[in-house]
Amino acid sequence: MESSVSDPGAPVSTAPAAGSEAESGIYVYSIIECAQPHTFGSLGIGGRGDAVYTVHYKDMAAVVSRTPLVVYDPTRENVLAHAHVNEVIIEAGFTPVPMSFGTMFKTEKDIVEFLEDTYDALRDVLIKMKDKLEFGLRVNWAREEVLAEIERDDEGIRRLKEEISKSQQASTYFARMQLGRMVEQALADKSDAYVRDIYEYLREAAIASRSNKPIGDKMIMNAAFLVERERADTFDRKVQEIAQRYDGKLTFRYTGPWPPHNFVTIRLQLERSAVV
Repeated sequence: MESSVSDPGAPVSTAPAAGSEAESGIYVYSIIECAQPHTFGSLGIGGRGDAVYTVHYKDMAAVVSRTPLVVYDPTRENVLAHAHVNEVIIEAGFTPVPMSFGTMFKTEKDIVEFLEDTYDALRDVLIKMKDKLEFGLRVNWAREEVLAEIERDDEGIRRLKEEISKSQQASTYFARMQLGRMVEQALADKSDAYVRDIYEYLREAAIASRSNKPIGDKMIMNAAFLVERERADTFDRKVQEIAQRYDGKLTFRYTGPWPPHNFVTIRLQLERSAVV
């Protein structure tokens, strides 16, 4: 499966005048396999304490809360509220198929029509993702410490540095250029080796993994792992073990469980269902 999630519901463009009947809408967090009505607490986005509940079609449900018809900016508060609902869904034993942040509909009838229109595609994803969770792993390195290790252990680099320090000739400039290229290549090789080792160590505890682009100069790995719910503790233990192996050289930031954002592709054509 691919790993992008397309926007299955266009955000609201304007909010009706205060007090009008039409100003209330419904925010959708995710889709779950659930045939009976279920509630998840007063966790709704927007800070009003709206109840989070299910809207059903056959054996499938959208997890929703009521909200004013407004465009929700992806502020930290709003994104955390959206994510927290999905965390609670996971804790309740469901596997949510995540909807894009900001997905809204006007009425429950619109949501039922959406579920009906997209039932086959959503059902396929729910079957494939059943009892699977996503974990994120970002790894930074202490570049200067790694560089010191390279300069100490790489004979070619060490020898060239000694020659440069002893030489008074004009050719030193070209030697320094060569040294710079050798160091950068050695750093790249070391980074690749670390990342390969981490992936290899975690492979047996995960179903799949996805590599995302690192952020900043210190990050060497930005990955998502798809893990069976029953193996989550095993995966957690292995992350701790590999982090201990590289203590002092690498810093691990481990997050989750999350809905399988990086392992789900939903390409849905919405017509009358979506708010436009």
